[in-house]
Amino acid sequence: MKTRLGMSVTAPFIATLSLRAAVIIAAVCIVLTWVPLRAQERTIKIIVLGDTLIENKGVPAFQRFPEQLEMALRAKGQSVAVVNAGLVTDTAARSLRRLDRVVTNDTDAVILVLGGNDMLWGIDPNVVRGALAEILSKLEARGIAVLLCGLRTQSKFGDEYKNTFAAMFSGLASDHNVLFYPAFDDAFVDNAQLKALDGLHPNAAGNEAVVTRILPTVET
Repeated sequence: MKTRLGMSVTAPFIATLSLRAAVIIAAVCIVLTWVPLRAQERTIKIIVLGDTLIENKGVPAFQRFPEQLEMALRAKGQSVAVVNAGLVTDTAARSLRRLDRVVTNDTDAVILVLGGNDMLWGIDPNVVRGALAEILSKLEARGIAVLLCGLRTQSKFGDEYKNTFAAMFSGLASDHNVLFYPAFDDAFVDNAQLKALDGLHPNAAGNEAVVTRILPTVET
């Protein structure tokens, strides 16, 4: 191609088109590589903060509640990591003391399963409520979603003690406007086949039963 001055523009024209094509191809390649990486890099982190019911030493690690919950969520297409932050000797007050260390800044949500040891050892319900309330306030201030789990209450300390604990969990959930699951242990507490030999803790099948029941609430 020649202009009126007789100069050829074919080479520059082709070079320009080639450059534009190269830029477009490069941009498409960047997008195609960026999109899947972007989709894969965001994993929801859930920490299960609890006591002996969560640490559950008598059960192989992969069969404990947090691990089974993660498998169930992943089977439904959720990109999650569920961390077992149970400690066999923990009370609500002890979990409060380790809260900031255990619940790291990359945490998206916390499932609280506390109070079992407190009830077993006859700790003052007001002390338990105060510790749980402070945990909930701290997590709320950090913008971390919470699922608070209640428990079937122990009755060996009398009906008044039992009723106080029963009302405490639901009251805290209402006061702090968090998701509430009324009884974490309800799935196994009355079924010997779902409990360990000590009669207090879930076995692998018991944990599976808990996961089946609580899964819709966790997804919420």
